[in-house]
Amino acid sequence: MLFNTPQYILFLPIVVLVYYCLPKKIRYIWLLITSYYFYMQWNPLYVTLLFSCTFLTYLCGRLLAYFSAQDDRKAEAGSDTKKKFCFVVCILLNLGILGFFKYFQFGLSILNRLLSFAHIGEISWDYDILLPVGISFYTLQALGYLIDVYRGDIYAEKNFLRYALFVSFFPQLVAGPIERSQNLLEQLHTPKSFSYENIRKGALLILYGLFCKMVIADRAAIIVDTVYQDSATYPGFYVVMATILFSIQIYCDFYGYSTIARGSALLMGIQLMDNFNAPYYARSVKEFWRRWHISLSGWFRDYLYIPLGGNRKGKLRKRGNLLVVFAVSGLWHGASLAFVCWGILNGVYQVIEDLAEEIKERTRGYWQKWQQMIGEKGEHTEQRFSGKLFRMIGTFLLVSFAWLFFRAGELDVAGETLTNLFRVNNWTIFFDGSLYELGVTQNGLNVLFGAIALLFVVDYHKYHGKDVADVFLRQGWWFRVLGIMGLLFMILLYGCYGEMYDIQQFIYFQF
Repeated sequence: MLFNTPQYILFLPIVVLVYYCLPKKIRYIWLLITSYYFYMQWNPLYVTLLFSCTFLTYLCGRLLAYFSAQDDRKAEAGSDTKKKFCFVVCILLNLGILGFFKYFQFGLSILNRLLSFAHIGEISWDYDILLPVGISFYTLQALGYLIDVYRGDIYAEKNFLRYALFVSFFPQLVAGPIERSQNLLEQLHTPKSFSYENIRKGALLILYGLFCKMVIADRAAIIVDTVYQDSATYPGFYVVMATILFSIQIYCDFYGYSTIARGSALLMGIQLMDNFNAPYYARSVKEFWRRWHISLSGWFRDYLYIPLGGNRKGKLRKRGNLLVVFAVSGLWHGASLAFVCWGILNGVYQVIEDLAEEIKERTRGYWQKWQQMIGEKGEHTEQRFSGKLFRMIGTFLLVSFAWLFFRAGELDVAGETLTNLFRVNNWTIFFDGSLYELGVTQNGLNVLFGAIALLFVVDYHKYHGKDVADVFLRQGWWFRVLGIMGLLFMILLYGCYGEMYDIQQFIYFQF
């Protein structure tokens, strides 16, 4: 069941209405039932994997709490060893399930390549393994809970049904945000009363998320798909245009999903974290990753980067840890070397930035003398508007170049696309009407650019720390009505029933 379908628009109000009609102490049971129903709309068989992940981590969490209690009472020697053994086994079992469904065929293809180099017969596998939707997200969320219990950062949940809801809560089940147990699990213990403000803000977030997905992401996808599916016919600046639009597409697609998820949860008084914070206003790749897919970046920071040593083991180790984390992040996104290259490239960007900062610190005195010689006064160049703009555009272009590998999906496709990118110099396509031959009419392209402009206006205020939804809802009634009607008009005319529109699955469902 997709967020951008009539089925969900009917499903959500029913869930919310019944939720508030039930006594608070049993509301979580209703949400658990509806969450499993929501997930089973894709493939009922794979709900067993969701349940298995839930049961294993719940059981392990309870055992960890039991062994910790033994440690406290010093009742039994060796309980710490049992605790570690239980923890490691549960982690490996869950990662094993994820690895089989997501990486088995990828690993087999690499093994067959190595065997062919050694002139050994390949291993045949004639079965397709369907990747269960959302498995990467709910597995990380459950493992995050388990690690928190092991560390003693949170209690082990005793109520199995409530814990099952924490893992399967339908708004964020299939594509995040990857919630921490300290946030979501504790909210499920204390349901909120009906709040008109939550309903207003939640509905607005859903509406804006649909706008980002259906008006911007799905319309940009038409151009991106046209070029990337045949970059030999559309080389040079067609690839540049498509790559930049893919940067917008994937942002609006994933940001749109996260915003709808936040709005859906808020209708029931549950606050999900904001997964994006105006990432394309970032002035460095490091800052970009603090603002993009915040829940995943935070998960890898807390559960992989810091345990590896973080920045505590010296500069060389820190940079190596960065590369490892981003390589793993790339592999998490997809079972392909192209995704690994995308991850490593983002890691390399940050290593270079780190080296540049180190050189800058060491040569700060020389730069100050140089500024005095040429008569520069006042604030540093980087703090001026021109400096900020230059760094923002530079960061956007670097990130967009890395997205090329992400969109290509396979290394050979990425190599072919890069070759076609530099094959011709056809910058005139931006002025001779050639862009209208990519599946979107001139009117549709104008709508797309106008919608992107609105996106960047909203993100500008968000970048400067404003809650745009709260600001909007504080305006006069006529302004709110015009704004909401405008979003509805755009969604209905250029989304649901607009020219060339077809309901598109969210990109991150494939991960």
